[in-house]
Amino acid sequence: MESVTITSEAFATGARIPDAFTCSGENVSPPLSFGAFPAGTKSAVVICEDPDCATGIFIHWILYNIPPGTSGLSRGVPRKLVLPDGSAHGLNDFGRMEYGGPCPPPGKPHRYFFRLLALDTLLHLRAPVTRKSIGAAMDGHILANGELMGTFSR
Repeated sequence: MESVTITSEAFATGARIPDAFTCSGENVSPPLSFGAFPAGTKSAVVICEDPDCATGIFIHWILYNIPPGTSGLSRGVPRKLVLPDGSAHGLNDFGRMEYGGPCPPPGKPHRYFFRLLALDTLLHLRAPVTRKSIGAAMDGHILANGELMGTFSR
């Protein structure tokens, strides 16, 4: 499988995610930049998850059907089910279809993985789209992936 880059001007890989992008601040999505998608990409997906949650992997954000010509996402993606470019929000583990920033209990830092997946298809899914349903829909369609990991603690 190929790889695609995902970076943020707000934090480096392995660095602390600034408060603005967490429940300690504005709780808006961070700006993200994408490398070139491989030929044949029909859509992309961004999933942000915390594998350090006591109850298992906690989903903070699902944004799917991102157009293949997209070079990134600006700070504070609108909290709408479907965006003007056709991208759509899935259901996070806060029970909302929008970005929900890091908000771990006080203590040691948690890791947050922003995963970027390039797909050879557009996903035709019925809302609310969960991590499980989007995972099943993406199976066999992932052309490339990449990840950006940041940390946060309170």
